[in-house]
Amino acid sequence: MDHRCEHVAAGRVGLTGAALAQALDQAGSRCDSGGQRLTAPRRRVLELLLEAEGPVKAYDLIAAFGPDGEAAKPPTVYRALEFLERQGFAHRIQSLNAYVACRLGADIHAAAFLICDCCGATREIEPAGADVLVASAGRDGFVVANLTVEAHGLCAACRAS
Repeated sequence: MDHRCEHVAAGRVGLTGAALAQALDQAGSRCDSGGQRLTAPRRRVLELLLEAEGPVKAYDLIAAFGPDGEAAKPPTVYRALEFLERQGFAHRIQSLNAYVACRLGADIHAAAFLICDCCGATREIEPAGADVLVASAGRDGFVVANLTVEAHGLCAACRAS
């Protein structure tokens, strides 16, 4: 991270307290209504993603998994991440090889990320034109299962620094 941008990164926070508990409860309810289970390991990985200040690498989730700092077995975390992605609770940001909790809603959707190359701030937005791309692919007989757009640049605060 560039030293000019430390003030920006320090200001970001994940969910805590009642907001975190509500998000986890909503995820559990959504799993129940869809015939899925938000098992304890899945819930813990989602909790870590929701608490995070930004994208988190899988090995950081593995290291932080236990309540007393004990690491999880890698397959436990990777299986949980796979489930959370399939259910629309998390997204993988390929260019960072990291994961973030979905902040846009309850349904699986196309996602776009604005990623600041200076401070690391990452914001999820709805990608304009995603429905056009999916429809175009469908006309060619291709079914889009997952659509993620990643845009790298500088956030407003870093540009102003």
